[in-house]
Amino acid sequence: MSIAAINEQLLRAIGVGVAVVRASDLGFVFHNQPFAEWFGTPGEGAALTDAIDGLDRADLGPLCEEGLRYSAELKIKRKRRTLVFAINISQASHLDEALLVVECQNITRIRELESMIDSYSAMVERNTRELEREKERVERLLLNLMPRQVYEEFKTFGVVTPQLYPKVSVVMLDFVNFTDFASRTDPTVTLGELNDIFTAFDRIVEQYGCERIKTIGDAYLAVAGMPEPMPEHATAVAHCATRFLRYLERRNQSHQHKWQARIGLGTGSAVGSVVGIQKYVYDVFGPAVNLASRLQVFANPMKIVAPEEMKAALSEEFRVTDIGPEDIKGIGEVNLINVGDELSAPQPASRF
Repeated sequence: MSIAAINEQLLRAIGVGVAVVRASDLGFVFHNQPFAEWFGTPGEGAALTDAIDGLDRADLGPLCEEGLRYSAELKIKRKRRTLVFAINISQASHLDEALLVVECQNITRIRELESMIDSYSAMVERNTRELEREKERVERLLLNLMPRQVYEEFKTFGVVTPQLYPKVSVVMLDFVNFTDFASRTDPTVTLGELNDIFTAFDRIVEQYGCERIKTIGDAYLAVAGMPEPMPEHATAVAHCATRFLRYLERRNQSHQHKWQARIGLGTGSAVGSVVGIQKYVYDVFGPAVNLASRLQVFANPMKIVAPEEMKAALSEEFRVTDIGPEDIKGIGEVNLINVGDELSAPQPASRF
């Protein structure tokens, strides 16, 4: 077998479509089997541009005139499927006759895989954005249930270690005659009123660096000094309490429903932790909480009652008057004081 015959056999066997055409009229001199399968067997006198749809004779001008290599990617529709071919055409010569060598590769599968990858990438990006939005929504929800510091611990370790805070102060507010109001008022109205008032309380609590822990019905509980220590925790809760009452007084002037509240302050130690496994709730327990809860019962409507041990901390910023000793259930006898108006307007202590 001659070298030329061996070369021709190799060209027929490879998976690349190969054709050789004359440069003068683009008539076929040779084509292999893959080329015929993709573009059909060239008929007698057929030209290259007749066999390959989308290939124009003018496109080959620079190739024939200047010897530049022609490269293109052509899409050819075969029945219901569109095939994509990478076509390269270069110059050659044989026995002084100018020829063009046409190489064709079926890259349909490659383009389909690239399209699939692009689709998957877009889907992954879309899912990632949805997960980020869901993560932010869950984070906002959890931050409504627990302080940020506690949330960061919970996010990092999956649990929250109960912490004893030796010096905190607590403000406990309870509305007067709420049960009677709730029984004779549409629940939607009751809920709207509480939502409006508690939202205002939340802003006040945040202004003074305190932390709203929870609401139980009409009761509102906030603390200062936990989870981040605060030296002025006593005055912080007292400022919150006076601002709560001032807000209610102003609100009562323009709203149909008039609200009055009793407020108790407590100071001492407290334990903070996340309670529950399936439903997470950050809660506080301890003497300071119990004291505030007990003392709000001793307050007259729109008044604030605190233990005498807070008097030294509050007397420079508030009008403080003695009430005297009272026997507190579960605690014993405690000297109480009444906390009145602020003596000066303090600058709210932002936590940030």
